[in-house]
Amino acid sequence: MKIGASSLAGIEHPLEDTLEFIENLGLEYVELVHQFPAENIDVNVLESYNLKYSIHAPFMDVNIASVQDKSRLNSIKQIKDSIDFANEINAEAVVVHPGLAPFLANKYFLDTVYKYSNESIEEIGKYSENQGVLTTIENMPTFDGMIYQNLKDLDELLVSLDMSMTLDIGHANHAGYSPEAMYFDSIKHIHAHDNFGDDDAHLALGEGSIELNTIINTLEKNNFDGIYIIEVNDYDSIKNSYEYMKKNFKI
Repeated sequence: MKIGASSLAGIEHPLEDTLEFIENLGLEYVELVHQFPAENIDVNVLESYNLKYSIHAPFMDVNIASVQDKSRLNSIKQIKDSIDFANEINAEAVVVHPGLAPFLANKYFLDTVYKYSNESIEEIGKYSENQGVLTTIENMPTFDGMIYQNLKDLDELLVSLDMSMTLDIGHANHAGYSPEAMYFDSIKHIHAHDNFGDDDAHLALGEGSIELNTIINTLEKNNFDGIYIIEVNDYDSIKNSYEYMKKNFKI
């Protein structure tokens, strides 16, 4: 199993501190959240650690489904910048959010939001393929304005585009999916965290109500070869989650 952790857990700390913490735990991978405060990452710093990387493209102030042309096009450019950076550091995957439907767009123009999201995802997929980078689209939790909470709809889009999914297990649980209903062949990357179904809490693995063994065992039985990224809120939660993984799976 390939296991890593997201730099999101150290968002309030210097990136170097987070990389050192994750490396010292014995984890192999770090997912770099490529936005403020780590928008400009020194490649030499990354190379000084015995780590491999994936990239989470920016999602703060970014919306590839925006009905505003300038906002959408700028958002796509930021995603492409992350893909370029992934190519530069030989990252194994890039994670992209499918976009948002803010209040008025959600109320009056939701079909247009999905249309632009689909077109943007297709454009990003083609760009990523040309760069030789695996770019994946992440399912969203059940919050107002979030699109592609529906795993089947997202899977159908990605299959039609010959693209891949990041399955966020916590988001899927928040959206009401059972572990048995979370698996799709398009899944090439995992975000792992826990919750009780009532919030996207990003708890340490084993601290919520998700039947993590069921979905992870299903992935393993289907020869999943991607990275399990522990995406939690703080350093202790990374450590506790990794201990959970070591205790429950063959690592």
